[in-house]
Amino acid sequence: MENLRTDVVVVGLGAFGSAALWRLAARGINVIGIERQAIAHPFGSSHGSTRLFRVACMEHPGLTPIARKSLALWTELGERTGETYVRQTGSLNVGGPNSRPVKGARQAAAEAGAPTTDLTHDELHERFPQYELDPGDVAVWDPGAGICYAEPTVRAHVAEAEHLGATVYPNTMVTAIDLGPNEVTVRTPTVDIIADQVVVATGAWLSKLVPGVPLSPRRTPLFWFQPKDPASNAFRLGNFPSFIWEFGDGRGLWGHGSDEDFLVKVGLDGAERDRGVDPDELDRYIHPRKDITELSHAISRAFPDLDPEPVKLMPCMVTDSPDGQFLVGRYDERLVIAGGDSGHGFKHCAGIGELLAQLTTKETPYTDVSFVNPLRF
Repeated sequence: MENLRTDVVVVGLGAFGSAALWRLAARGINVIGIERQAIAHPFGSSHGSTRLFRVACMEHPGLTPIARKSLALWTELGERTGETYVRQTGSLNVGGPNSRPVKGARQAAAEAGAPTTDLTHDELHERFPQYELDPGDVAVWDPGAGICYAEPTVRAHVAEAEHLGATVYPNTMVTAIDLGPNEVTVRTPTVDIIADQVVVATGAWLSKLVPGVPLSPRRTPLFWFQPKDPASNAFRLGNFPSFIWEFGDGRGLWGHGSDEDFLVKVGLDGAERDRGVDPDELDRYIHPRKDITELSHAISRAFPDLDPEPVKLMPCMVTDSPDGQFLVGRYDERLVIAGGDSGHGFKHCAGIGELLAQLTTKETPYTDVSFVNPLRF
C-alpha cells in the first residue's frame, strides 16, 4: 500500500468539491482531489447540461452573497478559459403574493440589496403569454439570474485546479476517513493519503463517509420538452427565461427555455416521493406512469403550448437537509464538510468552494455562514 502526504484532501469532485479543489489550489495549497467516478459523471447530482442561477434566493437572504461570489469567480475563470459558465437571461419567481417564490425573493432582494422588479398579474401575462396563470398570480423578476452550465463547470473547476498544481485521482473510491489528533488519513484501495485537513463533499454519499450527518438523498428525474409547434420561438430561452412557479396547492414547476445546445427543461416541485434513498441502490430506470404522468399533467395546465410528453429524461439526486439549507463548515478539528444541496446548490458552488477553502485554511469567511453551519443540528 502506497502512502502519500499532502496538506488537504478533497473527497468528492462534484459541484462543491471541484470548486473547493480549485479555490484551495488557487491559494497554493498542496491539495489532492479524489472522485469515485469520472469527472462530471452522470451518477450523482451535478450532471446534465444546465442548472438555474438566481441572485435573489428565496431559500435564504444569506445565499445572495454566495451567488454573487459564484458569479464573480465564474466570470473571472471564463475570461481565462474563453468559456461561459453563467448566462444572465433573468428569472421569474411566480405565484400568489404570499407564495414562497414571490415572498422569498422579495425578502432576499430587500435584505441583500439585489435589484428586482415586481410584475402584476396583467404585466406578467403581457410579457410572458406562455403562462396559463391563476387569477392571483404575480411575479418577481430577477434580472441578474439565468442559467449555469453544470458539467462544463465541474470540468473547468478541476482543470483549473490541476493547472494550479492540484493532483486528481478520478475513478478512486474512498473506503474510510480516519481522523487523528495530529493528522487525517484518507484510505482508498490503492493508496492512503495523510493530510492536515480533509474536505468531504460527496453529495448523497456524505452521510456514508461522515456518520451522523442528517441528510436524506432523493431521486429526482430531470426532463426536457419541446413546443407543440416546432417553428415557435415562444419557448426559446430569450423569450422563456428560467422560472420557479408555485401553485396554490404548494406544488409547482421550475425550468427554463431552449437554445441551440439544449431543450426546454421543466421539473416538478413538491412531489413527496422517492425520499431517503440509498445512493448506491438508486433506481435509474424511468417509469412512465410514476415519473411522467404528474409532471405532464402540470405542464398541460400551466403551459398549454408546450408538448407535455418529454423528449429526453434522466435520473438525478437531490440531498435534503432537515431545514433545506446547506451543511457547509467545520465538523471536526480536521474535517470540513459540504452537502445538503436541497435542490438549489449548483448555482452557489463556486462561492461555496471559496468558503470551503477559507474555512479549511482558517481565513475569515467573506460572508456570514452561521445559517449553513453543519453543527446547527
